[in-house]
Parts: sequence; C-alpha cells; structure tokens
Amino acid sequence: MMTSKTALAYRLLDLKLPLDHAPEDLRAEVLSYLRLSDEQVTNIHVHRRGYDARSKSNIHFIYTLDITFAADVDIALLASLNGLQATPDMTYKRVVSQENAKALTARAGFERPVVIGTGPCGLFAALTLAQLGLNPLVLERGKAVRERTKDTWGFWRKQVLQEESNVQFGEGGAGTFSDGKLWSQVKDPHHLGRKVLQEMVKGGAPDEILVVSKPHIGTFRLVKVVEYLRGEIERLGGEIRFSTRVEDVVLENNSAGDHTLRGLRTIDVLSGEKQEISTSHVVLAIGHSARDTFEMLHARGVFVEAKPFSIGFRIEHPQGVIDRARFGDPKFYAGHPDKIVEHVGAADYKLVHHAKNGRSVYSFCMCPGGTVVAATSEVGCVVTNGMSQYSRNERNANAGIVVEIKPADFGADAANPLAGIAFQRQLESGAYKLGGENYFAPAQLVGDFLKGRISTKLGEVEPSYKPGVLLTDLTGSQSQQALPGYAIAAIQEALPAFGKQIKGFDRFDALLTGVETRTSSPIRIRRHVEKDPLAYQSINTRGLFPAGEGAGYAGGIMSAAMDGIKVAEALAKDMARLTQDAAKLAARPLVVLF
Repeated sequence: MMTSKTALAYRLLDLKLPLDHAPEDLRAEVLSYLRLSDEQVTNIHVHRRGYDARSKSNIHFIYTLDITFAADVDIALLASLNGLQATPDMTYKRVVSQENAKALTARAGFERPVVIGTGPCGLFAALTLAQLGLNPLVLERGKAVRERTKDTWGFWRKQVLQEESNVQFGEGGAGTFSDGKLWSQVKDPHHLGRKVLQEMVKGGAPDEILVVSKPHIGTFRLVKVVEYLRGEIERLGGEIRFSTRVEDVVLENNSAGDHTLRGLRTIDVLSGEKQEISTSHVVLAIGHSARDTFEMLHARGVFVEAKPFSIGFRIEHPQGVIDRARFGDPKFYAGHPDKIVEHVGAADYKLVHHAKNGRSVYSFCMCPGGTVVAATSEVGCVVTNGMSQYSRNERNANAGIVVEIKPADFGADAANPLAGIAFQRQLESGAYKLGGENYFAPAQLVGDFLKGRISTKLGEVEPSYKPGVLLTDLTGSQSQQALPGYAIAAIQEALPAFGKQIKGFDRFDALLTGVETRTSSPIRIRRHVEKDPLAYQSINTRGLFPAGEGAGYAGGIMSAAMDGIKVAEALAKDMARLTQDAAKLAARPLVVLF
C-alpha cells in the first residue's frame, strides 16, 4: 500500500462549491467527495479558484486543490478512484549556481550582460540575471515609473505628449497602463508563471493572484510592484539607467555573413550625452512600439521579418450590461450589496467572429470596469488602449474589437519587413485628423457605425477616453475612413453576431473609439529555438537575445515576463559556456547546471 509518509501533495481538480459557501465548507466538501475522515486529510491548499457562469441559475466556484493525507491512507487506490495526480514541483530552479556565477564575474575581462527595456520582459530578464549573480546593466529610454505616470496623466489632461515618457515608453512598459491581466495561455512546463506571480506578491500584489483563475492587478498596484522589482535588481548588483536610449549596435561581421555583438551606443535623452558600452550579451526587450529601434536593427543587418497583427477600435458599454448578460440574476452582478461579487468581480467576455470576407474579428484586452486611454508615442498620432484599476469599478466596460491583418495587407515582404510600421502610422495619423488634430479620438455610436452615418450626439454610454472624443463617421461613408474597407466591413458584420452572444452588445449607443493599432508588434526578430546550442539568440547576430512583445514572442504581461526569464536563463548558460571554453586549461573549470 502506498501511503503519504513523504507528505507528498496530490491534486484534486474541479471541486464545485456555491458562491456563498462558508470557508469551512471547503474542507467538508473535500472529505465528503473523497469519503475520508477529518483525521485522514492533513492539509488542503487552494491552488486555483475560478467560477463557472455558463448556467446563470447555478453560478458556482470551481477549485483546484493540493491535498496531503495521513500515513494510513491508501493513496494509490484513492488516486485511481478520484483522478488524483501528484502535485508538480513548481519551485524555480537556478540554471547557474551561485559559485559558478561568482567565478564568471571574477574572471578578467568580464562584461556584464545588458537588458534593453524595463517592461515585464525586461524587468524579469534583469531580475533573473541579478538573482543568478550576473550584475546586469539595464537601459530604459523612458523615465522611472512615478515620473512616467505624471507625464502620462499630463498628456491625458493637457494634450502635451512626452515622446520618451508615455503609455508605451518608461519603467513598467505598456502593461503598466492596462488592466494588469496576469494570466496567459502559453505553455509553461517549467512553471515560470508561478515565479512571476510569487515575485509580484513579494512586491505588494495581493496574495489572491496566486489562486484566482484570472488574476489581475490594475495600474496603481502595478506601479508599486514595478518599483519593488527595480529595487531587487539593484540590491542584487544590477544597475538601471533611465532616459537612456540605444542608438546603435556595434557588430563584428563574420565570414559566414552573420554578426557577433560587441557593444551598444547610447544617448542620454535629457542631456544628449553619448556613450559606447562594451558587451557581448544583450537582452532586447524593447516592446512593440520602439519603431526607431526596429529601423536601426534592420539597417544594421539584424534579421527582421514582418508578422501579422490586428487593428480595430475600442468599444464601450455600461458595465452593468455585461454583468447582466454574463451573470443573469442581479444578485450575482458587480456592485450588489450582498457582497457575493467580491468573489466574482465585474464580468468580462471573450468573443470571436469569422466574417464572410475571410477576416476574423475578436475582442482584445477586455477591461471590465475600466477606461479607454490615449496610448500614442508619436506626435500627430492617436492610438487607443484599455486600462482598469484593481477594483474594476468604473462605469464602463471596454475592449478592443480588432481584425487580424497579414503582411500582404500592408505590402510587407523580405525586402521591406518594416511596412507594418508605416501602415500603423498611416492609421494613427488619420485618426488624429479625424479627431480634430488635438489628440481627441474619433468616435461613433455602434448604431450609426452599422448604418454608415455620422454620429451627432451621445446616448447613455459616456466616453471614458481622455483627452476626449469627437463624434464622427468611422466608416468613411461621409468622412475619411478610419480603417481599411475590409476591416470596417468585418466589424460591421461581427457586432450584431456578438449581440446574439451578449445581449446589448450591439446596442445603438455603445461607443466605438479609434484607432487600436498596437495590439502586438508588426515585426518579429527571429531567434534560434530553445533546444538549439544558440537558444534564443538572433538567427544571424550572436549575443543578441530578442525577447518579449517587441521581438514578436509574447503578448501580455505574463507571457512577456515568462519570456524574459527564459531568455535570461539562456543568456546565462551561454555566458557560462563561453567562459568554460576559454578556461579549459585553467585549474578550475566552470560547471553549468542544466
């Protein structure tokens, strides 16, 4: 008989309980479900808690639990009867030992690795390198998060854009001004997502993000976490330089036609002071809006290719409309005094429609109880995005309603992989003109959008976008077209279809605000695959590690942060290998831990 003498936890999936259950009901339900006595279960740990709202008359919690049992329990039999699985080890494992890291940094000629960018990817790459003892240098073109927040709010209130300090650029990256969603659908066999969440909790994020199925943190709490991560990087020997933009890469051309990275050229955007940094290992975590950097890399011969992305509008509804559609009975939806909503929160949605013209239309970055924000990083352009606070208690729900486009749509090919940038700029500058050339965003009621006529007055839905909106015709029937015709047609077809799934989604006075163009990077900086000896390095530039959203390998806070960790690990292994190769004749060779 196999027993639990080793206190190994076993995972129980899909245990259901009503929303209003008492804390003690969880243990009672486990005992009843497994047909065990109280003494036979030594510990119950909630790994994940979600809810199922498919039946509005029976909305309930769904738990994933890690359970340890007393020594007399026949776990083999119990597991076979109830589908229990051994709880996986989610502890983060170092890839280079502290001893080996010290040997690396102590060797003559050691060049510390550089991380470019302090979005989620860059911060977690730098944190990982710092925790491995490799003293990273971190370069950020924007300002520290508090100063950046002042500049961003200043733009929203006074229409004064700081090109190096805004929603896109600065400490924390674009995710700082978002809903702060902390989940991802990417595969995570090494449980790096768990490490990301644990580090965030250390930085002040609520403990519940380790448990709830769709954790979020919101902008204000993200600011605190970002400052903590910076402090940890510096405490562990890293250095962060703000207002420092990378102007150029120093490359050595190889006989095979590829390159080896030898350094970076930077400029202090405040003083104009220039500097050259010697380094052979760089994490490129520049985000999806560093267009000048994309252009520089392409000009230097780093392999860049065009990739698909999506364009569209932000749509706003009263949050109550979404709550009622998702939860039904008012006792379940957000804001009700019975407090059940404290466990459920404002309702969200995820929608997709395949239009007759072959285009897919889908909801993107849905923000319950949030606001639509001005997200441009360039003068004379209007870009929208969505944001919410941890409470998600603003009056409106908003989401991007976007259409996927492919490189052929914007004229990209091998000779012109940056065509997507010009395409985005064209749409953004067009939105600036439609909005009145003062950073107001062009907007239209859904009812008017479906009929192709100009909007003249608002309904119940009050726009949340700051600086403000100008009602117009986004379809182009009476003014300039905000998006290409195929995108307009696809969205016009999709909205009534979405209205059949969520009652009121296509209501006449729901508001569309344009344009949404920064859904993801328009380019990919292709890199070697994980199992390659040059894992995660640019396919033609040795020592350059493209990472995160800007390089085309992530989409959102969690996937970007996880990619940052993976790339940092690969960089650390590469540094160790190179040092080991150079020290084969030394008395103390370096050992790399995999």
